[in-house]
Amino acid sequence: MAETKSAQIATQGKQQVSTKVGITGYLSNDRVREQIVNVVGEKNATRFISSVVSAVQTNKALQACTNQSIFSAALLGESLQLTPSPQLGQYYMVPYENTKLRINEAQFQIGYKGYIQLAIRSGQYRKIVVSDVRQGEVRFYNPITEEFGMDPVLDMKKRQALPVIGYYGMFELTNGFRKELYWPREQMEEHAKTYSKGYASDLRKHTSYTFWTKNFDAMAKKTLIRQLISKWGIMSVEMQKAYEADMGVLDEDGTVRYVDNEPDIVADVEAEIAENSNKEEFVIEEPPAIEEKPEPKTVSDVTAGVKEKEAAGKDMNVSTKEKKEQPLPDFMKVE
Repeated sequence: MAETKSAQIATQGKQQVSTKVGITGYLSNDRVREQIVNVVGEKNATRFISSVVSAVQTNKALQACTNQSIFSAALLGESLQLTPSPQLGQYYMVPYENTKLRINEAQFQIGYKGYIQLAIRSGQYRKIVVSDVRQGEVRFYNPITEEFGMDPVLDMKKRQALPVIGYYGMFELTNGFRKELYWPREQMEEHAKTYSKGYASDLRKHTSYTFWTKNFDAMAKKTLIRQLISKWGIMSVEMQKAYEADMGVLDEDGTVRYVDNEPDIVADVEAEIAENSNKEEFVIEEPPAIEEKPEPKTVSDVTAGVKEKEAAGKDMNVSTKEKKEQPLPDFMKVE
C-alpha cells in the first residue's frame, strides 16, 4: 500500500517537473483556487496567492519543488494563521531533495516564533522565553532535577561577542505553573544529528543545505520550545496540528511524510535491537511431576473409620454364632 502511494507521488512529481508550470499558474487553476477559498475565504485568497508566489520567487531551490508540496505546506501555514515571511520566521517551506522518489519537495517547518505565536494565541500562557546562553552566564545546572540558574551579561555588545554554550527556555501558564529547561550545546548537537539526517550529512560532507547548518541557533530555540510545550505545556488544537506536521511533507490527501528523520530513526532502532539482542536459544525444561499426597485425615474421618471397624467386628461375631447354632447333619448324630 505504501509502495503504491509512493509510486503515485513519484509519478505525479515527475509529471509536474516535465510539464512544470509556474506557481502562479498552478494557484490560478480553478480546482486549486477552490481549495484556497474553502480554507482562507474569498477575501484572503488573493493575499494568500501573493504571499506564496513571493516566497517561491525569492528562493530558486523552492522553484524546483513540486507545486503540490509547496501548495500543501503554504495552505497549512495559512490555516494556522502564520506567515511564510523569512523576516518573521513563523514557518518555512524548505526545499528537500527526495532521493527515493527522485523529486524535490517543499517541507513544512514551523519556526520557534511560530510556536510562540500559537502558544500566546491559545490564551493559556502568561510568559514564554527562549534564549541562547553565553559563556560565563551559567551559575548552576543540575541535569537530574533540571534546576538552573544564570547570571546574564547585560551589556549586549559584550554578550554577542561571547560563544554560545547552551540554550534556555521557560514558560509560565496563567494558572501559575512554571517550567524551565536548559540544554548544553553538546546535547543539542547530538539531538540534531540524531533527528535530522540532512544535518548529519552536512557535517560529513561539509555542506550547508539544512536549516540546522544555516541557522543552528534558531533551530535549537525551536527544539527547546517543542520539548517544553509538548512535554509540560498545554497544547491547543492548532498547536497539535502544527506539531504533527512540523518537518514533514504534506500529501494531497492530508497525510504527512517525515522525509528528513522518521525512517532513519526507525531503522536505527531496529539495527540496535538486532545488534544487541541475545542470540542464544534458551531451552526451558519441564518441571518434574509433583507426587500427589493424600490429604490428611480429619477427626471425623478417623471416628468414622473406627465405627466401620466396630460394625464389621459385630457382623463377624454374629456370623460365627449363627454358624455354631446350626444343627448337625443326621450321619453325625449319635443315637
